[in-house]
Amino acid sequence: MPADPAARRLPLVLAVVVVLALAVSGISPHDRFTWILETIWVIIGVPLVAVLWGRFLLTSLLCCLLAVHALVLIVGGHYTYAEVPFGFWLQDTLDLSRNPYDRLGHLMQGFVPAILVRELLVRTSPLRRGAWLNVLTVSACLAFSAFFEMLEWWTAIAVGEAADAFLAVQGDRWDTQWDMFCALIGATVSITLFSRLHDRQITRLTTTPPHEPAVP
Repeated sequence: MPADPAARRLPLVLAVVVVLALAVSGISPHDRFTWILETIWVIIGVPLVAVLWGRFLLTSLLCCLLAVHALVLIVGGHYTYAEVPFGFWLQDTLDLSRNPYDRLGHLMQGFVPAILVRELLVRTSPLRRGAWLNVLTVSACLAFSAFFEMLEWWTAIAVGEAADAFLAVQGDRWDTQWDMFCALIGATVSITLFSRLHDRQITRLTTTPPHEPAVP
């Protein structure tokens, strides 16, 4: 099975787009401290994927989702989540009481990691594809969301008011619960939508003959 050159170029193209977006977002962000906190996952993630790429190729689906998630984080870091213009547009269009961009961010916090966790479990563990794989994947995403809320809590304790833009609570006392619920919904929807496509890509990636380049 010949490798698709376009598929092999896709990860590089996505990486270039993400790095350029990160560089632009670092120019006069709304709050430099918040920018660092929000984009640190991208700053660490891109080099990590690059270092591991030769030993562990990722599916095209996961690469695309990771890039989209990175862009969501980058935009939120530049403006702060409570001040993103697209969020204000959604607020006006849907007649909401707050800027909902942080809700989108937490949906992505479940939507994208669900495919990442699923790929790692399928390819590195004896767990079979099926109901238990889905349950464990969604559970892992919800656990990470809860851990992220604790990170926000610890950051707020450590730096005080300087963390307000990072928290993006916007006066909602149920913000933590909403964030975790959004991650749960995102993970569930992602597994429902992409499981079959993901399985096909994993099979193609892991069964490529040794003498042929792998298709991510």
